[in-house]
Amino acid sequence: MLDLTDVLLTEGKVIQREAVLGLEALTYRFGTFPVAEKAPVSLTIEHASGRKLLLDGETRLQVLIPCARCLEPVAAGLDVRLHLEIEADDRDYMDGYNLNIDQLVHDEALLIWPERILCREDCRGLCPVCGQNLNEKSCGCERTDYDPRMAKILDIFSNFKEV
Repeated sequence: MLDLTDVLLTEGKVIQREAVLGLEALTYRFGTFPVAEKAPVSLTIEHASGRKLLLDGETRLQVLIPCARCLEPVAAGLDVRLHLEIEADDRDYMDGYNLNIDQLVHDEALLIWPERILCREDCRGLCPVCGQNLNEKSCGCERTDYDPRMAKILDIFSNFKEV
């Protein structure tokens, strides 16, 4: 939390601060992701008019996100840029005269969340039969790599085998 009393009492006042993040993990509907490293948040806050605050800032997070193929954790860098306008009575980010920086960074990180993370470009993923990480060792399971779009046709052929 960052105390903004002096900013809110003087219209037009601008302050610059560095604030330490307390985030240990980012939790969204699709999972919880540990924060491995975090830089302090560099903020410029301006009391624009009335109860309106303009915030500009940035920070960098290293978040552990599972590889899209093998599910091993990958340290992904997120450069969070803050550029927003909030009201002094915004309950999402303000508690009285205090700005909740952790919540602000948490919500902004979601907007830049990577679509897909791979541990390496040639990641072999998991065996669909036994779940073995194929980057570590081969499992020996019998697999046929059918195109999933062909599933209905394969069903037709398997029905004719039974006759």
